[in-house]
Amino acid sequence: MEPTTLLLFAATVLPLICTPGPDMLFIAAQAINAGAPAGWRATAGVCAGYGVHSLLAAFGLAAIVAASPVLFEALRWIGVAYLAYLALRLLRSALRAGSVEWSESGARGAQFKRGFLTAVLNPKGMMIYFAILPQFMRPEGSAALQALALSAIFIGLCALVYALLSAVLALSRRRSGTASDRRRRWVEGVSGGMVAVAAAALAKS
Repeated sequence: MEPTTLLLFAATVLPLICTPGPDMLFIAAQAINAGAPAGWRATAGVCAGYGVHSLLAAFGLAAIVAASPVLFEALRWIGVAYLAYLALRLLRSALRAGSVEWSESGARGAQFKRGFLTAVLNPKGMMIYFAILPQFMRPEGSAALQALALSAIFIGLCALVYALLSAVLALSRRRSGTASDRRRRWVEGVSGGMVAVAAAALAKS
C-alpha cells in the first residue's frame, strides 16, 4: 500500500481513538486506581480485542456477520449485557467507601481480560471498524494483507494513545499522593455512568 494511503487512514482513525468511550474510560479508571502498569495491562487487553476484529476483517468474516441479522443481533446483545455488567461493577464500587475494589495485586489478569472483552464484545465498534477499512483498500493486491496492514496501524495508534494516557494519569496520581477514596469513587462513578450510557445506546440502535 502507498504511504499516503496509510497516513490518510491514520489521520482518519486517530480522532476516533481519542474520543472517550468505554475502552478509554476503563483504561483511565485502572491507571488512576492502580497506576500505569494497570492501565497498560488494560490497554494490552483492548488491543488484543481489536486484534480479533482485525483477523475477522482480514479473512472476510465481517461480511458473514453483516449478512446474518440473527448472528449480528446475538452478538450485539452479548455486547450490551457485558457493558451493563461492567457499568454495574463500576457503580457499585463507586458507592462503596474504602479500598479500591480492583486492586493491582489481585486484578493483573482481570485487567487484561476485561479490556479484551470490552473491545471484542462491542459489535457497534466492530462494524464501524469494518466499515472504515474498506474505504482505504484497493482492488489490486491481497485484500487480507491490506486489511492486516491497516489494522496494525489502528491497533498501534490505540496502544500509543492509551499507554500515554495511562502514564499521564499515573504521574498525576503520584504527584498528588495516593489516590483518595473520594477521587476513586468519583472516577468509577463517572466511568460507570458513561459505560451504562454506551450500553443503553447500543441496546437502542
